[in-house]
Formats: sequence, structure tokens, C-alpha cells
Amino acid sequence: MTLRNQVLVWIGLLVALVLMLWVFRAILLPFIVGAALAYLLNPLVNQLQKWRINRAWATTIVLLSVITIVVSIFIMFVPLIGQQIIGLIQRLPQYVSDLQALFARWSPEINAWLGPERAAQLQASINDLARQALGFIATLPGELVNIGLTGAAVIGFTVLTPVVAFYLLLDWEGMVHGIEGLLPKEHKSEIDTILKDIDKSMAGVIRGQGGVLLIDAAFYATALSLIGLNFGLVVGLIAGLMSFIPFVGFVLGFGLSVGIAIVQFSGDLLMVGIVAGVFLFWQFIEGNILYPKLVGSSININPVWMMFALLALGAVFGFVGLLLAVPMAAIASVLVRYGVRKYKESTLYLGSSGGTGGDPGPV
Repeated sequence: MTLRNQVLVWIGLLVALVLMLWVFRAILLPFIVGAALAYLLNPLVNQLQKWRINRAWATTIVLLSVITIVVSIFIMFVPLIGQQIIGLIQRLPQYVSDLQALFARWSPEINAWLGPERAAQLQASINDLARQALGFIATLPGELVNIGLTGAAVIGFTVLTPVVAFYLLLDWEGMVHGIEGLLPKEHKSEIDTILKDIDKSMAGVIRGQGGVLLIDAAFYATALSLIGLNFGLVVGLIAGLMSFIPFVGFVLGFGLSVGIAIVQFSGDLLMVGIVAGVFLFWQFIEGNILYPKLVGSSININPVWMMFALLALGAVFGFVGLLLAVPMAAIASVLVRYGVRKYKESTLYLGSSGGTGGDPGPV
């Protein structure tokens, strides 16, 4: 098969995959989460198999243990988190009004500090943020329905996801060997190298970055609650779990926490500074310790490309697209780096006289 025909075949398969995802996007959520769960738990099942436990029993033990932990956390924390979410949504308009009132009261000092023009720009920015926050609250119930968070969908998701994960885990190694058996023999070693790079990148996304998100959420929720910040638990969880979008989790959590602290502590700059310091301190810990240790260089993706993938796939596939965006970006990054490397080794880049191709940079 010529190179042109090979490229057309792969492009056709990619288009077919995208169309399939788009057509079935409404029912994909439990299958995607189940597949991610199976991928995450497969090393544990393999370890139990090394201890001479049958794979069916190993899968059952691991999955039941995870379900028990999740259900226990749900029973202990979800009622409290639900109360705080409802309370925060109800209080957010009042927090916005209080911030505007504080700004009006401090306007002489702010004018003297920033100057009339910059103070007016700050006032306009606060008013815009207030309108956006109130608009988001007004549309939140409809958005939850749009992404499928209705009673029937939640029940179907909680029942179907463990079933999908169980059967995928049960036959995971068989599926892997089956896919390997379908690879073209002439290019098998090269494709195996690409798949290993994709597996490394996906492990960084699902295991490494997932671990960072959970640690972030636990730290922010605990620290803000210990400080005594109103709704600190739910604000910390939002900040931690949203940090899979570069800078968004930090900015959202920092803005919410500092805004609530300004109102709650009546302008006590020490307490406001402590709340801000929690986020600044943890950003340093995450960037210099957690991320290098848990993720390392396995996710070599430019943050701009990551944000584009989230917005693009979210716009096309909705909530399912948001879940797929990060792993798809990781896979695309590996394939683009491979394509750049092959291009730099080709006569199209080197010319007929030949030369030395360079390594592609981060994608």
C-alpha cells in the first residue's frame, strides 16, 4: 500500500471515530468513566494475579474495594458537601452585593491609591464579574440538565459504570493482545513504540494528574475549613477538582475564597492574607513537588493546547467532550511529536542531499 493510501485509511478511521463519538455522545458517559476506571485499576489486578489469585477474583476484589471506599466517602461527605453547595449558591448574590458595597465604602482610598481612571476600571470589572456570577447561578439548573445530571441518568451511570469497568478489567489483557495481533506486521515494532508512548502519557493523565487533583482538593478543602472560611469545604473541592484545566482551578478557587474572606472577616487583612497564602503556598508545592513527582514529563503538552482541546471538545461533545479532552490531547500530542520526527527524517525536510533531523519540541 502506498503512503498516500495509508494516510487516507488512517484519516478515514479518525473521521469514523469522531462521527461515532458525536452520534453516541448522549450515552457514552458510563462507558468512558468505566474504561478510565478499568485502565486505572488494571495494575492492581495484575499485581493480585502475580500473587496467584485468579483474574476474575482479582477483578472482583479490586472493584468491590473501590466501590466500598467510594460509597463510604459518599455517605460521610456528600450530605455536607450538598448543603454547602446549596448554601454557597444561595449566598453568592449577597456576597457580590457586599463586595460592591465594600468597594463603594472604600472608594476614596482606592481612588487615592489607584487614581480615578484605574479605580473606575476596577469598579467596572467587579460589576461585570457580578453580572457573570449571577447569570451563571441563574442558568446552573438548566446546565445540569443539559449534561445529563437528572435522576434517571445518575442512577443509570452509577449502575452501569461498575459493570463496564468489571468486564473491561476481566478481559483487559485479552483485548490488549487482540489489538496487538491486528497491527500490520511490517510496522509492528514502530507502532508498539508509539502505543507505549501513548500509554505513558495516558498513565500520566489518569493516574498522575488524577492523583494531583485529589490531593489538591483534599488540601484546599481541609485548609480552608480549618481557617474557618464559610463554605471552605466546597470551595476547596471546586478549586482542586477544576485544576485539570490549567490555571482555572487556582484562579476560580482564589477568587471565590478571597471574595468570601473579604466579606466574612470584614476587611481583616490578616485573615484575607492567610486565605490567599493557602493558595499561593500550595501552588508552589504543586508546581515544584507534586507535579514533578506524580506526573513528571509523561504529559508533555503545552497549556494553550490543553485549554483549546477542552474548549473545542466541550463545545462539540458537551460534558463527555470535557472528560475526553485531556486524554485525547495527550494522545494527539504523542502522534504530533511522532509526525514531526518522521517529517524531519524525510527527504521532504532534508532534501535530496540528506542531513540530520532534530528532535521535536513540546506539543
